[in-house]
Amino acid sequence: MDRVLRLPCVLLTGVFLVVAASAARADITAFIGTNTTPESRLARGFAVGAGLLIIGFEFEYSASSENTTSPVAPALKSGMGNVLLQTPFAIWGFQPYFTAGAGIYQETLGAFEETGFGLNTGGGVKVSLVGPVRLRIDYRVFKLGDSALYSPAHRIYAGLNLKF
Repeated sequence: MDRVLRLPCVLLTGVFLVVAASAARADITAFIGTNTTPESRLARGFAVGAGLLIIGFEFEYSASSENTTSPVAPALKSGMGNVLLQTPFAIWGFQPYFTAGAGIYQETLGAFEETGFGLNTGGGVKVSLVGPVRLRIDYRVFKLGDSALYSPAHRIYAGLNLKF
C-alpha cells in the first residue's frame, strides 16, 4: 500500500512546490558614496542581484580613488559576492536588508599595491520611489587581508535601484 501512495504523494508535493514558489526577483543598482577610511573620498560602483522571498544574492563592484595629500588614503577596488537577508516586500515603501559577503580587493597607494581576500558586512534599505525605481542606501564594513594599509574600511552610499 505504501508503494502505491508514494508516487502520487511525490507528484502532488512537486506540483505544490511549483505552484507555491514565488517568482525570482532581480535588481541592479548604480551607486555613489564615500569610503571613510582613513578619510572620506569618492566611491562609485554597481550591484546586480537576485532573490527569493527573504534570501538574496548579489555581486557588487566598488572603486574609490587614492588621496596622496595629508592624510594619505589608498585607492580601494573591491568585487564582492554577497548574501542578503531582507524583508520579502516593502513595508510602507521601505525594504530593509542585512548583508554579508566575501571577495577580492585591491588597495593601491603610490608604488604600494596589495590584492587579497576580503570580507564585508552591512545593511541598508531600499526605498520605493516610482514603479520599479527605488533609492538604495547602504553601509558596509570591509575586513581586508592582513597586508592591507587600512582595515576595516567603511563605506556608505546612495544609489538608484531598478527592480525587474
